Amino acid sequence: MQRGRLRVLLGAAPGVGKTYTMLEEGRRLRDEGRDVVVAVVETHGRAATAALVAGLELVPRRTVEHRGVRLDDMDLEAVLARRPDVALVDELAHTNAPGSPHDKRWQDVEAILAAGIDVISTVNVQHMQSLSTVVQEITGTVQRETVPDAVVRAADQIEVVDLSPQALRDRLSDGLVYPAARIDAALSNYFRLGNLTALRELALLWLADEVDDALKKYRAEHGIQHKWEARDRVLVALTGGPEGETLLRRGARIAARSAGGELAAVHVTTSDGLRERHPGALGRQRALVEQLGGTYHQVVGDDVPTTLVRFARSVDATQIVIGVSRRSRVLAALTGPGIGTTIVRESGDIDVHIVTHSAAGGRLALPRLGGSLSRSRVVAAFLLALAIGPLLTFVLSSVGDRDAITVEVLAYQMLVLVVALVGGMWPAVFAAVLSGLSLDFFFVQSLYTVTVQRPWHLAALILYVASAVAVSWVVDRSARRSRAARRAAAESALLVGIAGSVLRGDDALQALVDRAREAFGFDGVLVRQGEDVVAEAGAVRGAPSATTRLQSGGTVEFHGSADPGGQRLLRVVERQIDVALDHRTLARTAGEAERIAAADRVRSAILAAVGHDVRRPLAAASAAIQGLRAQDVTLSDHDREVLLTTADESLRTLGSLLADLLDVSRVQAGALAVATAPIGVDTVVAPALDELELGPGAVDLDLPAELPPVRADAVLLQRVVVNLLANAERYAPAGTRVRVAASAFGGMVELRIADQGPGIPPERRDDVFMPFQRLGDTDNDTGLGLGLALARGFIEAMDGSVEVDDTPGGGLTVVVRLPIAGHLGVGTVTTHTHGTATST
Repeated sequence: MQRGRLRVLLGAAPGVGKTYTMLEEGRRLRDEGRDVVVAVVETHGRAATAALVAGLELVPRRTVEHRGVRLDDMDLEAVLARRPDVALVDELAHTNAPGSPHDKRWQDVEAILAAGIDVISTVNVQHMQSLSTVVQEITGTVQRETVPDAVVRAADQIEVVDLSPQALRDRLSDGLVYPAARIDAALSNYFRLGNLTALRELALLWLADEVDDALKKYRAEHGIQHKWEARDRVLVALTGGPEGETLLRRGARIAARSAGGELAAVHVTTSDGLRERHPGALGRQRALVEQLGGTYHQVVGDDVPTTLVRFARSVDATQIVIGVSRRSRVLAALTGPGIGTTIVRESGDIDVHIVTHSAAGGRLALPRLGGSLSRSRVVAAFLLALAIGPLLTFVLSSVGDRDAITVEVLAYQMLVLVVALVGGMWPAVFAAVLSGLSLDFFFVQSLYTVTVQRPWHLAALILYVASAVAVSWVVDRSARRSRAARRAAAESALLVGIAGSVLRGDDALQALVDRAREAFGFDGVLVRQGEDVVAEAGAVRGAPSATTRLQSGGTVEFHGSADPGGQRLLRVVERQIDVALDHRTLARTAGEAERIAAADRVRSAILAAVGHDVRRPLAAASAAIQGLRAQDVTLSDHDREVLLTTADESLRTLGSLLADLLDVSRVQAGALAVATAPIGVDTVVAPALDELELGPGAVDLDLPAELPPVRADAVLLQRVVVNLLANAERYAPAGTRVRVAASAFGGMVELRIADQGPGIPPERRDDVFMPFQRLGDTDNDTGLGLGLALARGFIEAMDGSVEVDDTPGGGLTVVVRLPIAGHLGVGTVTTHTHGTATST
């Protein structure tokens, strides 16, 4: 039986129109004569979506009773028995009701496909298994229902149902996504503009990766090695020279001409080191790459053109941008083809752009000899001696004067010096011996014989060879020193790149590991401290090819092989990793010391606050009592009542301040006793309003009757609500009302207390939760500034959270989030003491 085809509609967030698009496609296929049924659809109360269901055949759902609750779900057996051409299955990541044939709906879809039925389904990007953690970091919402990426990637067709973030927020505001009770909470939480923008980008990037993976898989299956220009990837080769900025900007323009074009820059560090005298240039060019939206890479290779082309193929580059050689035409003619010519020859089907610049051909200097004398140079020197020696002998024999022996000697001496400069000692000795024999044979009497008639002739030949050896020794020594200097420059270049990553905010240890893997060509690098993996880069599989133990007690594991010539530089990186591990340990110790210092600062603040704020009610109460006890003053009943009221209010204020101080100290010490149980939010809000004597004219209440109970301590929650309402009432302008609303969202109940006062600047919002912060209040009637600090402490002790947000139209909204009681089981009572939790 032929397997059915799967089509997945991928959305960035709820409400973008996935279900609507699925139903529209179902109606279109039905009108074309296909047998289409709706296996399951979730309209979420959206009228436009429900209208599209009308006219389509709907397979009845199966009903499951679980713990006294009736649950409706897709009837897989009924869909298979019906055997339509196409089944519409909404919400691919859905978890099935207990007792269903499969745990997940995507498993039901697999069964339908196996039966030869085509399926159109929907899923949001937050339900992709590989992205659920990323989405949680962006939105703060835990995704409990996920679908494996492989299931979606195996679909025959994947489409992104796209809607701009602002358009989605407009739909939400118009009530087209959620009921009115959930709109404010959704706009202020999951559906923030930044969240939606990030989710949209995730969806598009995930689909782009899917297309890219599919293309690579096809090419691998069909043995296609040449490039396919499905997406332009422009690689800019940097030498560290002044032309780098010109090349990067040209590469960025080339990448921008094609939709989705990518820009990358690479610098090849050879064993000879950098070829540029200004090491800061690469750092500036790296910063420019990142500003242009590209990526920077640094690799090690002795053969610069080959390494560059190999790297270009590894990243599937379609175009390479290089600069015109800075050598003059004379030097280019003397030294042969340069790096650019070799890259063009080896690039194959990768386009190469050679860009002119201000530094092109601007210097007339001897070519750099590189580091140690290579084998090719030694061979070239031998060939030079063999080729030029006989030619020089022929020329001197033809045109020279028999009595001008000095000219012949100097000519052969020049040949020896040139050979020494090119190939070092052994070619120079060979040329010296060959030249001496040629002089004796062709130009010294008696001619055409090799004889040494006088002792000083032998001494002259020895001196002749010795001079060649001396020159070649100087050349070799200079080459070795040049190699050492350039090698040091190469090490500095790599460490500058690592330091640049750290200065841009990257983790130092991770930056070191990333750069080590990339620079030396390892498959993977892993750093352990004890049994813990503290940094990892690349593919770490199987046993490591090499392991280094560090003085800090950590170990570095290298997977794969690297260039043996880079071992000294690798040791430098290992020492830096060792230092980074030590720094990590010291930073952890410093963090512990900072927490102790913070506690000391809190204690100092408590003393300062007590010295100022407690003195006023204490002084007022003391004065009132002294007035009452005065024997020389006759008090009227009214005066006596005033003094008693003052003493009573002052003592109550003092008691409240001391209670707040005690509570905040318990919160900070982790010794706050919290007894949680399922309670309704309305059972807490009403007593709080009574305590503050706030009537219906001062507060707008929006507490839905179907709101689920929360798991909280009723006494502490009431104190939180009282504090927040008191703050909102204090700052609300005259004639305005404080709004109290609640809604359920993502397994949490959100209680929102909003005013239309002056609000708080975004940069000061974290300060309001710090003890003794009153943000400009200077009167003595506002307490110690502990209200919001206590509110956060109490709520966090109940596994909730407190945040502040803008009120639409101006003002401040405090959002209290508490877990729904049903998520731990109704009837659970949890007591938190000293940071621990026990259940009864």
